[in-house]
Amino acid sequence: MKNIFKQHWLLLLGVIVGTLGGYLYWHFIGCNNGNCPLTSSPINSSIAGALLGGLLFTSFPQGKKNNDDKDK
Repeated sequence: MKNIFKQHWLLLLGVIVGTLGGYLYWHFIGCNNGNCPLTSSPINSSIAGALLGGLLFTSFPQGKKNNDDKDK
């Protein structure tokens, strides 16, 4: 279990931050009349935020680069 957290910590952080951001977006901005599919419910907004947070945080480069050109 520890190994999974070490390998995917950035993805998990993105999902947590995105979920919190989606919920806060619903709470403070949201949709008053219920016609907005993503922001009419806190669950929908949190799921959309989790997906976007996970995608955003995994787009950052992770780990060391292998430069084989330095040896040549």
